[in-house]
Amino acid sequence: MARTIAKDHDQKRAQILGSAAKVFAEEGFDRATMTQLARECGISKANIYHYYDSKDAILYDILETYLRGLRDRICGIDLSGLDAEGRLRRVVHEILFAYQGSDHEHRVQVNGVEKLPPAQQKVLRGFQREMVRFLGGIIRDIAPEVFAEDRDKLRAATMSVFGMLNWYYMWNTGAGDAARRDYARLVADLTLYGVRGI
Repeated sequence: MARTIAKDHDQKRAQILGSAAKVFAEEGFDRATMTQLARECGISKANIYHYYDSKDAILYDILETYLRGLRDRICGIDLSGLDAEGRLRRVVHEILFAYQGSDHEHRVQVNGVEKLPPAQQKVLRGFQREMVRFLGGIIRDIAPEVFAEDRDKLRAATMSVFGMLNWYYMWNTGAGDAARRDYARLVADLTLYGVRGI
């Protein structure tokens, strides 16, 4: 007879992923142990193995859940009725707020993807590429005359914007809504006035 799924299965799984992200971010994936994860989760190691058969499986679930959710939120933004500048401002703001509260997952992503098998890396990098294409299309529309024939320049500009946003948590841990709004405005201004001068 198949084992039934506990009513709090999803809640417990989310707890494990959140705790594991913290341990992986602070200790590094390679140094982290299942014992540390269990201690951080406040449950037994055996209980973790009920949900995940390995540390690698936990890492993949952290990154797949995080990046899929990020992709869905960012690429699903309603931009109807906005001009090119408005679209950029809206998306930059949304990216920065999507990162809020996910510093551990974000840090794990930086070095974690490469620890996984190629097939899993492909899925995760697919989510990342979709977000890059989405933002890249918005940046292209700001200065089509600059980027129409130069895909490398467009990619460099797009990755530069992501770079400004991706590392915000490093110097602004725990930043509130007002600080994020201010920084989103700064990044949008730098991008808008910068790409037109390239």
